[in-house]
Amino acid sequence: MPCIKELLSRGKSLLASENISSPDLDTSLLLAEASGLSREQIYTHDDLELSEAQGRRFFEMLERRCRGECTAYILGRREFWGLKFSVTSAVLVPRPDTEILVEAALGILRSMALPRSILDLCTGSGAIAVALKHERPDLEVLASDCSRAALVIARKNAEQMACEITFFQGDLFDALADNSSGAAGRHFSLITANAPYVPSSSIAALTAEVRNEPRIALDGGADGLNIIRRIIAEAPAYLEEGGSLVLEGDPSQMTAMAALMNGRGFAEPKLYRDLAGRNRVMAAVLPRPL
Repeated sequence: MPCIKELLSRGKSLLASENISSPDLDTSLLLAEASGLSREQIYTHDDLELSEAQGRRFFEMLERRCRGECTAYILGRREFWGLKFSVTSAVLVPRPDTEILVEAALGILRSMALPRSILDLCTGSGAIAVALKHERPDLEVLASDCSRAALVIARKNAEQMACEITFFQGDLFDALADNSSGAAGRHFSLITANAPYVPSSSIAALTAEVRNEPRIALDGGADGLNIIRRIIAEAPAYLEEGGSLVLEGDPSQMTAMAALMNGRGFAEPKLYRDLAGRNRVMAAVLPRPL
């Protein structure tokens, strides 16, 4: 079996030939996983030879990456908010831009006199809910998703991070409406959601690895706002007076989202920029009556 240095070179060349956007990073991550070494170790011990089984596993993972499967699914994990989340093809892979939503939510919570509870819709892997609970263990956190398979992963992540979160399966707020859930009639200090917001016609133009993620977590309908529109329309019935709604969306959708929020009585929607400087998150407050 070739040494680590040779395997790194061959892996990078293979991924580059398939137009993978980050061949160096992906190769090092996959080789570290196959060898049981850290990324630092594979560079400082690049003269080591792997076993036949380790080499076979490395090339099997490379083949999966070449077929368009994202590295996070191959590894079975993804870091988000400094925490390691389990991920499978049942959930959207948590992305750095969504950390902007977490930052915005935490800032809003700090500005509240007595925040009590958080509801995270379309929770997927549970990344937002877990990150918020990890930072604010004093608050009650509930989360919902329509996918039973996604909730299996979300519950696993909450348990791994020792975060006590109540999960519900159902369509947005309908997950809370069942009296047997114990959450019917609840009101929240904060509601968050990274809902599907890709226009249906744009799905085909996404990269292969993104298209391999659950379509239900991506497809936002004709204008990308089908789910977001519903959340904004229904959220006032579930927010405390003075509570806030925090949503991720595409930069091109922010004007429409602001109009929707204004139409439902939310006050002064505020924008938060992503890592590329684009408007990515919008937050607005449900005012207290005068």
